[in-house]
Amino acid sequence: MSTSLLPLRRLTPPVHLLRAFSTVARFGGVSRAAEALHLTQSAVSKQIQELEKWVGVDLFERSRKRLTLTPAGERYEKAVRTLLSQLESATLELITSTDGGGALHLSSLPTFGASWLIPRLPQFQQQHPQVTLHFEPYSYDPESPNLDCSIQFGEGHWPGTRAHYLDGQDVALIAPPASLGGPAIHTPADVAQYTRLRHLTIPHAWMTWAQAWEVQNIDPLAGLQFDQFQTIIQAVMAGMGVALVPRCLVEGQIAKGLVREPLPNHGLVSNLGYWLCYPESRANIAPLVAFRNWLLQQARPYKEPTSNNLATQQKRSRQRSISNE
Repeated sequence: MSTSLLPLRRLTPPVHLLRAFSTVARFGGVSRAAEALHLTQSAVSKQIQELEKWVGVDLFERSRKRLTLTPAGERYEKAVRTLLSQLESATLELITSTDGGGALHLSSLPTFGASWLIPRLPQFQQQHPQVTLHFEPYSYDPESPNLDCSIQFGEGHWPGTRAHYLDGQDVALIAPPASLGGPAIHTPADVAQYTRLRHLTIPHAWMTWAQAWEVQNIDPLAGLQFDQFQTIIQAVMAGMGVALVPRCLVEGQIAKGLVREPLPNHGLVSNLGYWLCYPESRANIAPLVAFRNWLLQQARPYKEPTSNNLATQQKRSRQRSISNE
C-alpha cells in the first residue's frame, strides 16, 4: 500500500509512545528509562511493543533482555528526538509568551560561572524577575530537551548552534603574589625562571605567547598541566608557577594582590573565548531572548586573535623581503 493511502492516524503515533521509545533508546534499556519516565518497566515495555505494532517495523533487537536499536530504529530515533525537542520548545514558548517569563534551563563552565556570570546575575534578576534560572550540570547537547542554552569555551563554532561571544579572548600572564618572593619578571624572557602552567585544552598557548613576544629561552610545551582555569589560578596563588589565563577570570585576584600581573602589556588575544550557545529551535523562547539580550549588554567586543595578527605580520614581512630582492 502506498504511504499516501495510509490513514493519517497511522502516521502520527501518540506522543507518549514516542517519548517511551526515545527514552529507552537514550538509556539503552527499559529499567533506567522506566525510572526516568516514572513508570513501571512493564508499562514501558508495552509502550515500545505498541509503537512497533503501530508502525509495523521492529525498532529494537532483543537478546538476553538487552535492547539494541535496529538500523531502522536508529534513523527513526534521531527524527523522533528532534521532533520531541521542537514540540517541547514550541510548547514552552507558547506558555511563556504572555509576559516574557518562565524557566530557563542553562549550564555554564564552573570557573566562568563563578567568576563572571554569578556576580552579574543580581542585575538580571532585578531587570527580569519573571524569568527563573535553573542551572543544570555542565554539558551542551543542541538536541537535549532539558537544556535551553549553555556557556561554552571555544572558537564559536558548534554544529546546529547559534553562538554569541561574551568574553575571554584577552589573556593575561599571571605570576605568584609578591609576598611569596620569587624571581622578578621585568621582560618576557624572565618567564623562563618559572614553571609554566598549562590548560589541558589549550596546549599551544605558551607557544603562541612566545612567538608573539619573540621569547626563545623557554620550552612552550613543558610545564604542569591542569583541566580547569580555576585550578590553574589556585596553583599560581600557591606559588607553583606562572600561567596564561583569560583576564575576565582573574581580574578580582589581580586587584586583591592574590596573584600579580608582572607584564600587563605582554598578554595575548586568543582565538578562544566564552560563548552563549543555544540550538536554533530555542532562539525565540521568551526567557532565552531576555537572557541573551541582557548577556550581550555585558559582553566585550570580539577581537582579532594574536595568532592571526602574527600570520599577517609574517606575510607582510615576507612581502617586504621579496620586494627588496
